[in-house]
Amino acid sequence: QVQLVESGGGLVQAGGSLRLSCAVSGFSLDYYAMGWFRQPPGKEREFVGVIRRSGYYADSVKGRFTISRDNAKNTVYLQMNSLKPEDTAVYYCAARSISLSPVYSDYENDYRYWGQGTQVTVSS
Repeated sequence: QVQLVESGGGLVQAGGSLRLSCAVSGFSLDYYAMGWFRQPPGKEREFVGVIRRSGYYADSVKGRFTISRDNAKNTVYLQMNSLKPEDTAVYYCAARSISLSPVYSDYENDYRYWGQGTQVTVSS
């Protein structure tokens, strides 16, 4: 059974940091690119970044957010620094098979498996 479980969300002041985790089961990270998306209140879900061997990021988070992965632990991380109130959102991790092209995608419909999301709130 495939599961993606995000954790690490919470309330943080602007300028602070949080690290989100996405623990996966039912498949191996060796064969998937892992993306992070977010849905701000009242808005559509948007791309944050994706990692396979390298990380690629939305312009809005580039230089502040970093995705990493520990294949041995089947866990993906999203390190978020210099947080801004506009980073407030529900954050989701998602998985996309590396057998598909392109491997790196910023389109949510390209991702097959999704977590339930974790809330991040950044206060000003």
